[in-house]
Amino acid sequence: MPATSQPYPYRRRAYRLLAAAAGLATVGALAAALPADAHENTGGHHPSRYQDVQLLSFNDLHGNLEPPSGSSGRVTELQADGTTKTIDAGGVEYLATHLREARQGKAYSITAAGGDMVGASPLVSGLFHDEPTIEALNKLDLDVTSVGNHEFDEGAKELKRLQYGGCHPTDGCYTDEGFEGAEFPYLAANVLDEKTNKPILKPYWVWKKKDVRIGFIGVTLEDTPGVVSADGVKGLKFKDEVETINKYAKVLRAQGVNSIVALIHEGGLPASGAYNYDCDSSGAGSGISGPIVDIAKNITPSVDALVTGHTHAAYVCTIPDPSGKPRMVTSAASFGRLYTDTTLTYDRLTGDIVRTAVKSANHVVTRTVAKAPDMTELIGRWNTLAAPVGNRPIGYISADVPNTGTESPMGDLIADAQLAYGRKLDAGTDLALMNPGGVRAGLTYAAKGAEGDGVVTYAEGFTVQPFSNTVNLQDFTGAQLIQVLKEQVSGTNTAAPKILQPSANLTYTLDLTKTGADRVVTDSIRLNGAAIDPAATYRVATNSFLAGGGDGFTTLGQGTNDLVGSDDLAALAEYLTANSSASGPLAPPAANRITIVQ
Repeated sequence: MPATSQPYPYRRRAYRLLAAAAGLATVGALAAALPADAHENTGGHHPSRYQDVQLLSFNDLHGNLEPPSGSSGRVTELQADGTTKTIDAGGVEYLATHLREARQGKAYSITAAGGDMVGASPLVSGLFHDEPTIEALNKLDLDVTSVGNHEFDEGAKELKRLQYGGCHPTDGCYTDEGFEGAEFPYLAANVLDEKTNKPILKPYWVWKKKDVRIGFIGVTLEDTPGVVSADGVKGLKFKDEVETINKYAKVLRAQGVNSIVALIHEGGLPASGAYNYDCDSSGAGSGISGPIVDIAKNITPSVDALVTGHTHAAYVCTIPDPSGKPRMVTSAASFGRLYTDTTLTYDRLTGDIVRTAVKSANHVVTRTVAKAPDMTELIGRWNTLAAPVGNRPIGYISADVPNTGTESPMGDLIADAQLAYGRKLDAGTDLALMNPGGVRAGLTYAAKGAEGDGVVTYAEGFTVQPFSNTVNLQDFTGAQLIQVLKEQVSGTNTAAPKILQPSANLTYTLDLTKTGADRVVTDSIRLNGAAIDPAATYRVATNSFLAGGGDGFTTLGQGTNDLVGSDDLAALAEYLTANSSASGPLAPPAANRITIVQ
């Protein structure tokens, strides 16, 4: 039976009284101002006017069922003396334990997410089209999530299969039990089918317990087509986040639902990378910038709190709504390293949230708690299926190859691999460029399993490049190539530059003291030591996402003489195999191709 024909699975779980969370936290509170009679109902015959509702939330899990490696598996904590320390974090075995403990004693508890639960996932999930992650989220008792841009990596039909269930149309069923789909609704209020002009999935959902009702509206960033391959968003329209949320807030209020939370897969950038940074220390919202600020300032005051994501940042901030009143806006970093615990005080008389009493804190998913046995079993079962593919060695490294920095060693390594692969397809290939967002992780020297230190397995390579993009070759004039480099810091990338990772033979200076396109110093651009000739033709290797003009690189979508190669991960594996051995491991690139002036 086609997945799209299956009814929505209202397999709602009983609300559990589970276990309670201690943990490192940063608290953001609007105020503790309630009338004197305010208190949480503890189950007596006469409920009080006010009921505290726990909202647990997280975002951007990206199928990270196992603890992420390297910097992707750590968070930074600000200390009382102003110094910082890092804490190992993440892994659904630990996330499950933390969430279950946090729910202990909370009769009214909701768990929600801000999108990108799947997509760009490590091999244990990605190899199976993220069915393992959906199974894990069901076990986590997730109640609701918005879609994110990565939910569209394999297109709307695949997203609906994850929601409703059914075997994969190409790869079939992975287990005898089949795939039942998500037990929670994915919300996609601003994602419309071009033909019907209606949302492809539910736009909103209402949580109910006894006389308490809270509505959730879910949206992804309007610019999803700019960060997802064209095939993934074919036949879809993405509407403005604010207009969509305001529209459905009116719908919910017309139904008598006055308490509303928006799940928004768009985010901001806090002034500090520490998860416990006090975002409001210098005034409401002053510690955060980025798209979520304008979005939050324009969403109707009818919405009581915003759970956000996309930027992989950690923050608990208040940002004024259109009436000037502060409103809580949260994000729990990424990869399951944090979760947010927010208290929403529900007023039974008005059916609304008492905004002045909202308080929120981010907590670290430490690995010092007991592992959840059901998650350990789940990971082991899927790892057994993935092992024949994932354990295969593809190369050797002499040290960690991180994916951090404006120019990262991992990004440079991928660009070098794509140039080598491009020259196999066409000896005239001149250079390669890699988008930073496509470098999902680095490679770590320490062994993750039994493979041994310095051994790179296929599973580790898959974690770095999980998108199944192809390596494409295109011709550009020198003038176009210069324009491509300027598009890193201009146009849609002006405020948040996207610095392409260059192959070793391309060098230039990036002057961050300047603004816009001028930040790329044209006279400094060199290919094989020579200046770029604006009138000459250059053969450039990129992945298929960039070749389609993704990430705001419109000029890359204008190339000619296209040649489509094979999978980009295969190109990386081939390069590592050819250029490293147990006795001669590959050293990390020095990441010195871009000279940065600050």
